[in-house]
Amino acid sequence: METITCNGTGDSSTIFYLMGIPSLPKSLFLPIFFVFLLLYLLILMGNALVLVAVVAEPSLHRPMYFLLINLSTLDILVTTTTVPKMLSLFLLGDRFLSFPACFLQMYLFHSFSCSEAFILVVMAYDRYVAICLPLHYPVLMTPQTSAVLAASAWLTALFLPIPAVVQTSQMAFDSTVHIYNCFCDHLAVVQASCSDTTPQTFMGFCIAMVVSFLPLLLVLFSYAHILTSVLRINSQEGRSKAFSTCGSHLLVVGTYYSSIAIAYVAYRADLPLDFHIMGNVVYAILTPVLNPLIYTLRNKDIKAAITNISCPQEPKNARKP
Repeated sequence: METITCNGTGDSSTIFYLMGIPSLPKSLFLPIFFVFLLLYLLILMGNALVLVAVVAEPSLHRPMYFLLINLSTLDILVTTTTVPKMLSLFLLGDRFLSFPACFLQMYLFHSFSCSEAFILVVMAYDRYVAICLPLHYPVLMTPQTSAVLAASAWLTALFLPIPAVVQTSQMAFDSTVHIYNCFCDHLAVVQASCSDTTPQTFMGFCIAMVVSFLPLLLVLFSYAHILTSVLRINSQEGRSKAFSTCGSHLLVVGTYYSSIAIAYVAYRADLPLDFHIMGNVVYAILTPVLNPLIYTLRNKDIKAAITNISCPQEPKNARKP
């Protein structure tokens, strides 16, 4: 990475230059573009299909699927903040971002990522109530309660990144800032600053702890209680049925935290810079790609709703010609 020199503080005249994947040959830009385009289209179509299936099927108008709508919406939003610029970079060589555009991208990406972590916690709580307190489920998880929990997750995530983004925007930058990433990630922008990066790096670490490990602990706490309750069920069929209601959510949680682990290991390990960048790209794309696949392949209700939409059945009482 090149030595950073500074001629002034960051302002609206500062231009951010995305380095992308520095050692990637230009001959591979077009293939990488098509790979990212395919993944982005899969994300849009897969999550849109889940949204339409849940909205169109009255039997899915339940708290669990209302939360799934939130998750699918976030998958679309979090990738739309980053992937279109990546596509432009690899196809057109468009590497420049203005000062406001870079920080808006940074804020939206981290805000939507935080929202996803909090929604996964709410989904874990929903499964906990459904399995451990089934008789109280209609009272504890009303549509109003689900809406309040989801809104709280969104609002908390919207406010949480603001201090880090605002303070980073006040750091000193050169007139042209080289960002060693495919998008304006917080850590990449901080490392490109001329200022002392220690306070911002520490703040970013603290926020990461709040939005990663705290939700993970809450999810694990919920599933510890779920496991205890399921093991008390005498019949094998009852246990299988209880576990089946959690399987999709567990896979989504595993995928989400696996992508975080990949990004963290890529950053902390003594690896070439390109691996750090690819770790961030995997974190941004992996979960939104796999979430709709997990729910459409493993969830019987979602599969049935999609089948009804794609191949609507004729009503049983319809008269034959």
